[in-house]
Amino acid sequence: MINQLLRFTPILKQKIWGGKKLNQLLHKSSDGNNIGESWEISDVDGDESVISNGSLQGKTLRDLLKEYKHDLVGNYVYKTFGDEFPLLIKFIDANEVLSIQVHPDDDSAEIQDSFGKTEMWYIVQADEKSNIIVGFKKDSNKEEYLQHLANKTLLDILNVDEVKKGDVYFVPPGRVHAIGAGLLIAEIQQTSDITYRIYDWDRKDIDGNYRELHTEEALDVIDFSAKEIYKTPYLKEKNVATEVVSCPYFTTNVLPASDELTIDLSSKDSFVIYMCVEGEVVFEYKEQQEVVKKGETILVPACIKEVKILSTGSSELLEIFIK
Repeated sequence: MINQLLRFTPILKQKIWGGKKLNQLLHKSSDGNNIGESWEISDVDGDESVISNGSLQGKTLRDLLKEYKHDLVGNYVYKTFGDEFPLLIKFIDANEVLSIQVHPDDDSAEIQDSFGKTEMWYIVQADEKSNIIVGFKKDSNKEEYLQHLANKTLLDILNVDEVKKGDVYFVPPGRVHAIGAGLLIAEIQQTSDITYRIYDWDRKDIDGNYRELHTEEALDVIDFSAKEIYKTPYLKEKNVATEVVSCPYFTTNVLPASDELTIDLSSKDSFVIYMCVEGEVVFEYKEQQEVVKKGETILVPACIKEVKILSTGSSELLEIFIK
């Protein structure tokens, strides 16, 4: 049995569109510039998270899963995903707009020996008038799309939403999207690093080269249908975990915390991840106490069925698990 709450050393990624908010607002220590992503929990090959606390310090997430199996992730999750941890948890700082892109589903990604890439975003901070590109304004088709792609006028047919702190977007495979400039985002996604880049604003990388585009691959997976609304509506209730997104790959609740809470996890056959997106809380399990501040993440193994959360101010957590 795993007898502790787990913390991990963030894996920081430089991106041509990255900025300084991960350091300035979330206190991620880095000597590099343009840090665009902090991978909080990862089992991606070559980027396996390493435990940073307790008696398990120094072990990788992959080591832990192979050793503890369902004690770490739960019976259902282990039966479904085996020795692969199914989620990749990130904070993203978009100082500049990201490429317009799309992700494959499980069937399409299987060719590359990977999971698909279903994801969701929670807006942690937004500069004034920041926006995201998500989906089509109205139903489109391959011919119309290719014409606008060739003419560099994709924004004429894509939906653009101005966003604010606390907004949530669910991004299934096939939905064209781009995170806009000025946004700090918490991202929950399947364990996958596959992105089909459609258009990159004709910018060059630090070596003066254009980044690779994936025009044909993207065509095979794009969903050309439009939705009336792309933002996910939800209500908040103090000290109550409210479901915001639920899909076969993850469920995410929003939990505004302002008191001492006892969290009963006995009904969950899954690990539970908490991302602090506002304020600061203390997690207690037996004799262990972990202070989790804005921008930090903690994992509760499936074999732990109750934790306490103490918040002396106004804090907010994302609670993530699989059901």
